[in-house]
Amino acid sequence: MKKTESLRQTCRALADPAFAKSSLRFFKTGKGEYGEGDQFLGIPVPTLRLMARSHQYLPLRSLTALLRSPFHEERMVALFILLMQFQKSGETIRKKIYDLFLGNMRYINNWDLVDATAPHIIGTYLLTRSRRPLYRLAKSSSLWERRMAMVSTLAFIRQDDVVDTLAIADLLLQDKHDLIHKAVGWMLREVGKRSPAALLFFLDQHAAHMPRTTLRYAIERLSVPQRKKYLLKRKHKTVSEPKSIVDPN
Repeated sequence: MKKTESLRQTCRALADPAFAKSSLRFFKTGKGEYGEGDQFLGIPVPTLRLMARSHQYLPLRSLTALLRSPFHEERMVALFILLMQFQKSGETIRKKIYDLFLGNMRYINNWDLVDATAPHIIGTYLLTRSRRPLYRLAKSSSLWERRMAMVSTLAFIRQDDVVDTLAIADLLLQDKHDLIHKAVGWMLREVGKRSPAALLFFLDQHAAHMPRTTLRYAIERLSVPQRKKYLLKRKHKTVSEPKSIVDPN
C-alpha cells in the first residue's frame, strides 16, 4: 500500500486549484448536472498517463481502492493502470480486471472515464464471448452504464463486426440524455467507416426519428448530398408530427 499512498501524495502535490475549478464546470458537477458532486484536483490527462505508467504494477486490491477515490483524477489513474495491465495480461488476469471493472461501475461515472477504458476492457473482453452483458447495460437506469454499452462496441467495429453496435444503437435511439445521443451517433459514424452500407441502411430505417445530435454525429462523414437527404428526412418527419410528440431536441 506504500506505492498507492505515494501515488496519492503525487496527485496532491500536482494539484492545480485553478484547473480543478475549470474542470468542475467542464464536467458538469453542479446540482442536477450529470457529474454532480464530483471532486477534482486539477491534473491534466497527459500527466495522469505518465503517473499511471510509473505505477503500472500496482496490485488489483490497491487499484480497487484508488478507483473508489472521491477525486476524479485518482479514479482516472486507476483506470489507466487497469487498462495497461489488461493489455499486457493473459486470460486469467483479464477476467479479474473485467470483473473488477463491472463491479465498480458506479465509480466510473463520467464520459471521459467511460470512453477511455470501456471499449478496451469491456469491448475487448467480449470480442470472443457473449455480448449479453452489453444488452443488460443498455437497459440500465445508469447513464454511465448505458454509455458503456454503446461505446464498448467500438472494439467490435474495429473487427468489422457491426451487428451489436446497430442493435444497441436501436435500443438507445430514444434515450433522453444528450450524452447517449452523442455516444450513439459516434458509434454509428464509426460503423460508417467500416461498413458504409450498414450505416446507410440503418439511417434509411431510423433517420426520421433520431435525436438531432445523434443524426448529425452519424452523418458527419457522408457526402453533402447524403447529409442533406437524412437531415431533410428528419425535418419532414418532425414537421408532420403533432406538437405534443415533436422531438424536443
